[in-house]
Amino acid sequence: MKSDNNFSTQIAQELHLASFHVENVIRLLDEGATIPFIARYRKEMTGTMNEENVAAVQKRLEQLTELQKRKESVIASIKEQDKLTDELEQKILNANTLQEVEDLYLPYKPKRRTRAVIAREKGLEPLAAQIMAQNLDDLDKVAKRYINKEKEVNTVEEALQGAKDIMAEWVSENINGRNRIRKIYHLQGVIHSSVAKDKEEEGKTYQQYFDWSEPIGNAPSHRVLALFRAEEEGVLKVKIDVDDDFVLNSLDDIFLKNDNASTALVQDAIDDSWKRLLKPSIETEIRNFYKEKADETAIKVFAENLKQLLLAPPMGQKRVLAIDPGFRTGCKVVVLSETGALLHNETIYPHPPKSEVAAAMRKIKSLVDAYRIKVIAIGNGTAGRETEDFIRSIKFDRDLTAVMVSESGASVYSASKIARDEFPDYDITVRGAVSIGRRLMDPLAELVKIDPKSIGVGQYQHDVDQKKLGESLDQTVMSCVNAVGVELNTASQQLLSYVSGVGPALANNIIQYREEHGGFKSRRQLHEVPRLGDKAFEQCAGFLRIHGGDNPLDQSAVHPESYHIVEKMAKRLDVKVGNLIGNKELIAKIKPEEFVEQDFGLETITDILKELEKPGRDPRSKFEAFEFDKTIRSIDDLRVGMVLNGLVTNITAFGAFVDIGVHQDGLVHISQITDRYIKDPNEVLKLNQKVKVIVTAVDTDRKRISLSMRNIPSKN
Repeated sequence: MKSDNNFSTQIAQELHLASFHVENVIRLLDEGATIPFIARYRKEMTGTMNEENVAAVQKRLEQLTELQKRKESVIASIKEQDKLTDELEQKILNANTLQEVEDLYLPYKPKRRTRAVIAREKGLEPLAAQIMAQNLDDLDKVAKRYINKEKEVNTVEEALQGAKDIMAEWVSENINGRNRIRKIYHLQGVIHSSVAKDKEEEGKTYQQYFDWSEPIGNAPSHRVLALFRAEEEGVLKVKIDVDDDFVLNSLDDIFLKNDNASTALVQDAIDDSWKRLLKPSIETEIRNFYKEKADETAIKVFAENLKQLLLAPPMGQKRVLAIDPGFRTGCKVVVLSETGALLHNETIYPHPPKSEVAAAMRKIKSLVDAYRIKVIAIGNGTAGRETEDFIRSIKFDRDLTAVMVSESGASVYSASKIARDEFPDYDITVRGAVSIGRRLMDPLAELVKIDPKSIGVGQYQHDVDQKKLGESLDQTVMSCVNAVGVELNTASQQLLSYVSGVGPALANNIIQYREEHGGFKSRRQLHEVPRLGDKAFEQCAGFLRIHGGDNPLDQSAVHPESYHIVEKMAKRLDVKVGNLIGNKELIAKIKPEEFVEQDFGLETITDILKELEKPGRDPRSKFEAFEFDKTIRSIDDLRVGMVLNGLVTNITAFGAFVDIGVHQDGLVHISQITDRYIKDPNEVLKLNQKVKVIVTAVDTDRKRISLSMRNIPSKN
């Protein structure tokens, strides 16, 4: 079997990386290091690989490890049957893909009682072998020898049929034949869909696919997932077809060696094998292949959207009045402190049916004055635009910012155990309003409390492989949390659990320690947290921040293992460490190469200097408020040609959805996204990005809005 060293060589070649860097990554992963830690604090060992490269190494290593395990299992199974030859074992060991291994195993795989198995039990395999050699002209004469009433072979026809069943299985298990057919499917396969009987009304959503066909190799991921979902729901019938005659001719080229009576029977066996065995088997394989491919694309889109959402600009620590809008049940209002603590809550009724506008205005003004509110956050769900209008109509005595906030996932949080534990004495509406306010203050800190799959920024997320989706999204959340850093003394358990090396159990221990001993004064105190050992400390310390602690470096991303280097720098300049932090003039005097050590190379020293210049720098961009067009309230207000401000809410393989303030996102098809976003990889659309769009079509019945980012007039 291949060793890990061979794995590293293979992975390095496939990913175009240096072999010894890949070896180091594999060793670090084996030692329990996380991807964020490796990418951030082991740059010399990895050749400055970013997180994407480290993750790619990890993924490929897992695949090769699984492949190796399968090879071992297959070899053991064939060996138990006493059918393993040196040549076969070598073929299995040299196989590069799981598909190759399964093809080699197919003839030896334990089978149910197939027609071929029954024919073998009747002693007809030698006859099949003779016919397959295609040297026989008088089949009846040879077949008569295999008539055996005890084995239920009563006639020549039964003997030949049994032989044909065995040959059909041989054809279906032939590696060369299977590979040829797979290639034909990939190059020429066409996916067809048709509406199931009496499902026209029920399946209106999929109307465009009621009579659809296209080459499977060209079908975009979202369409493949849509077709398979509709098939699962019983709305569509879906099949993947190839030209039967072309396939049969390809198989004939492999198996037909002569032109006599036995050749004709072999040809019959080929036809039977294709229709009964190969076609359903290979079509299932092809379906799975394109489903997995579509899953991979969808998961990648979801992960990228989630990353953008998590790294959305935070408004920061300000007093917030948050409103969860509603009509009949009123608008739930909460006041949050700078740290997100709930200070006050109540309900106002500015909208029909109660329409207590004056009372609601007085209450809002009173709360703004009493709590010195600086920002008002308004949920963008039902009654969101109406509530925004109401708030903007109030004349306040101070400058205030009113911001619409996405409610996506807020209801999931408010009904969760996390929310109940956090606010045991408040109902679901209060928790929802709190979530809206906190999401404005720090999207990352609030969104980590919600299952990423519930945030709604993916395409067909319920149709893809849930295990792979979960792993990808967890990795994305961890990457974002560690890129931003976490304030150790205020972070929630959920946020702490995503810190490198921590996890849910240690996060709980950190919270308990904090409650029992007060805030942490230094990172070194983490050693006192139960079950947080040296390895966990190594992994997490650099990503945890302590502002106002004993050591000024604890508020930065400088890892404690490098503190001695900063102390040397300060000593060289004859200043205290605290004086060095944020002082560009002093930092400019430092020559990085003078502080290189055996375990800390130039890359690490350069990183330290960047961090000292801007300690604890937040990679997220600056928060900016946004307003929709005040004259547009619903889809009925839209007219073709209108140019509107919008916010990107979701990005898919086929385009982007944009919120224009009418409670129904519009679609900018990929063909209608401006050239700079399509052609320039550095110019990409992002979630929550502010864009200008022009309305190109409105279908009020189906609630579909088509938008474009092309040819927008310079003035609205």
